[in-house]
Amino acid sequence: MHQWMKRSLAFALITAAVLVPALALAEGDVTVSLTANRMIPKPGGQEAATSAEHAKPGDVIEYRATYRNAGNTSVRKLSATLPIPAGTEYLARSASPAPEFASTDGRMFEPFPLTRRVRMPDGREALREVPANEYRSLRWTLGTLAARGQQSVRARVRVSSGTVAALVQH
Repeated sequence: MHQWMKRSLAFALITAAVLVPALALAEGDVTVSLTANRMIPKPGGQEAATSAEHAKPGDVIEYRATYRNAGNTSVRKLSATLPIPAGTEYLARSASPAPEFASTDGRMFEPFPLTRRVRMPDGREALREVPANEYRSLRWTLGTLAARGQQSVRARVRVSSGTVAALVQH
């Protein structure tokens, strides 16, 4: 494993952890933990999860953000945002639960799945889904998080070839 790859994935994980906002954090009782596991296929359709510290282009990483309410009262209007780190591509239909919103720039969110107008060869315009590999963030409305409760969201990405080295330069 190349040292730059280890630094790249560590940087991506740290960046993602910093960018995962919980809109109700102002109450002080909600914490967020982010984990990243490399998913390794095993015989019979099974998978093994290992640390994402050692990954290479083509590997699948599952990010899981767990929101915990340590307080004695429920927290309302909680949202979860999971960034898709640079150097990775969101894997369609891998998020759980299904996200309500997505973004191609991490700032402007639209209902999931994203669509855009494209010009067809005959000159007409048509509405088409944005390819999953263009997504940069996913967002869920978690609603109310009960006192002493927790809720998780997750999504999988594939480490891209050719773009991972660029992470180190940030």
